[in-house]
Amino acid sequence: MTVGEMAKALGLSAVYLADEARPVPAAYTSDLLSDAMGNAPDEAALITIQAHKNTVAVATLKDSPAIILCNDRPVPDDMVEAVKSEGISLFVTGDNQFTVSGKLYPLFGR
Repeated sequence: MTVGEMAKALGLSAVYLADEARPVPAAYTSDLLSDAMGNAPDEAALITIQAHKNTVAVATLKDSPAIILCNDRPVPDDMVEAVKSEGISLFVTGDNQFTVSGKLYPLFGR
């Protein structure tokens, strides 16, 4: 699946769309950034409520194609600047992390 297909399937609101054709081979859900840094697979979309630029730093380390912020978290300007600089798509949803993960999991065909 691609970033664009993921966004459409989940009804995500794009804050910044870097590359809608970029593949999304996996996803990882965590609100503890050190956990995501240590355990998320490379190139996984990051599902979290952590709305700050440190989240972008972790996504960059993991070569994540996208960050999905849950619970309609407000997005600070410096986070938007960071995703633009790193070429990472950023989405917001009113759904919580459990719901997003549950909707996304079957889309990977596992």
